[in-house]
Amino acid sequence: MHAFDVLGDPVRRRILELLAGGERSSGEVSAVIREEFGISQPAVSQHLKVLRDNGFAVVRAEGTRRLYAVDAGPLREIDAWLDRFRRYWTPHLDALATEIARGKRARRLDQSDSGSEP
Repeated sequence: MHAFDVLGDPVRRRILELLAGGERSSGEVSAVIREEFGISQPAVSQHLKVLRDNGFAVVRAEGTRRLYAVDAGPLREIDAWLDRFRRYWTPHLDALATEIARGKRARRLDQSDSGSEP
């Protein structure tokens, strides 16, 4: 399965977001995903399996628990692929950051000007 096929599914993206915060048990992941997406525990297990089989997650046993964590390797590969396209959005994001900074500066100046008037 291609990396974008794996990440194209919103459930699997959400699972990776959860795992990005640190290692989690399959039960913890399942509880969150079941609540947010309304899918069954076996369906969550299938998504975990897809992530594991495609290298996005690793699992280790701790007694009867299965603990999942992100494997960054495939994400680095995606980042490298995306690097060819960054030139299309980086200047726009830089310009946006500049405009946001200007707006913040203007608000600070307005507040300091209005605060000095009696």
